[in-house]
Amino acid sequence: MPKLDYVVRETGSNLGRNVTITLASVLTVFISVLLVGAALMFNRAVENATQRWQGGIEFVVFMRVDANQDQVDSVADALDESPEIASVAYVDKDGAYDEFRSLFADSQEMIDSVAPDDLPSSFRVEPVDKDVEAVEALGSQFGDRPGVDSVVFASETIRFIQDISSRLTTGIFVVAAVLFVASGLLILNTIRMAMFARRREIEVMKLVGATNWFIRVPFMLEGLIQGFLGAIAAIGFLAVLRPFFLGWLPDSDDFPLIAGFTVGGAELISIFLLLGVAGILIGAIGAGIAVTRFLDV
Repeated sequence: MPKLDYVVRETGSNLGRNVTITLASVLTVFISVLLVGAALMFNRAVENATQRWQGGIEFVVFMRVDANQDQVDSVADALDESPEIASVAYVDKDGAYDEFRSLFADSQEMIDSVAPDDLPSSFRVEPVDKDVEAVEALGSQFGDRPGVDSVVFASETIRFIQDISSRLTTGIFVVAAVLFVASGLLILNTIRMAMFARRREIEVMKLVGATNWFIRVPFMLEGLIQGFLGAIAAIGFLAVLRPFFLGWLPDSDDFPLIAGFTVGGAELISIFLLLGVAGILIGAIGAGIAVTRFLDV
């Protein structure tokens, strides 16, 4: 294996020799990773905002905060015995608090101001008949039962948002996939041009006994660095842009659908790690193919 100082020197030399093409490769990776990151964050935010409506849930029966256990059991029995209901999921106060903490993981002050007993338990209901009128007629049967605070229905707007989110995410991923391929090819060509420019030097190195790995490592590291730089730039851009985007959204008191439209800290870290790995893989794969094909000739 080559020495570290040799690898660093050769990698830096290769990057500096093709500045324009290197910048083009980094920029293409940046745009690809940026699109994928924006799509993942938007999709995650929509899922958080519509979490209670996942899995075919059409209406939610919220119990009063001070409802006693007999009232909760009475509503549960009525829901379980109804032949018009396909499934029911009960979310107790602790479950509601866990969801609240997940949604507002970035706001410790808000989490500290709420306790599990401050949140209502609820029943998330999937009816057999998903027709809007049938769902509302069914849900309204539970609105006046003792201990029930309100019945909230999944509106057409929520369904529209989920549908748009799904289509938009798919479209962005398709565009990003094309750009990923383009960036991989750019990196591949960058490495091939660098190796072609140094072909005589490489031939001499092979004649004196240098192994393929001795020649290969600096070039592969060059591609990896290009992918890494593009990914880091995209991650930094997303991290800087996120607070401005959240500040641009209307107040959730005026638009309840906006409530929960955010990405938690843990979710954000996992997305950024995924983007970093994707950028590195693009560079490593593009460089690996270029080096292997050149040395095999």
